[in-house]
Amino acid sequence: MNYIYQPSDDSYLLEKQIKRFARGKSFLDMGAGTGIQSLAAKSAHAKSILACDINSKSVAHLKSLGINSIKSNLFSKIKGKFDVIAFNPPYLPLDKREPKLSQLSTTGGRYGDEVLIKFIKQLPAHLNPDGFALIVVSSLTPINKILFLLKKLNLKHEILSSKKLFMEELFAWKIIQ
Repeated sequence: MNYIYQPSDDSYLLEKQIKRFARGKSFLDMGAGTGIQSLAAKSAHAKSILACDINSKSVAHLKSLGINSIKSNLFSKIKGKFDVIAFNPPYLPLDKREPKLSQLSTTGGRYGDEVLIKFIKQLPAHLNPDGFALIVVSSLTPINKILFLLKKLNLKHEILSSKKLFMEELFAWKIIQ
């Protein structure tokens, strides 16, 4: 895979929250891409930073920036727990017109919620007490299953910020234990 998702409106929405919450925290950047969230955590003086991505090219890029990083499909290679886990997931429903190369970064499954559901199911095992996740959700992502899963896992969410775009609205969520 040669494509690394380039920062866009969703990335910048999440970056603001990381700068707000990462100070002094152990930080995991899930699906790190170019490293924008890891760099935000670094500038906020996070206690420790680990970045992961499914894309080998992304991991190599992150290492070239001096960011501790590993190749991992969601939490598959992640050991330990964190105070803050940030994830700008692929959240759009499948659009067969989109080039296959970029689908891995943008498409969250057939309906758009599948990757986020997998992430949330694994999330509690990787959060420290009082730990939380910062994620991006789109108005194009069906959220009923996500909200049901959060309730089932005794997780709560709050909307921290949002941004209206031409075809959608983006939301930065904080998921709390």
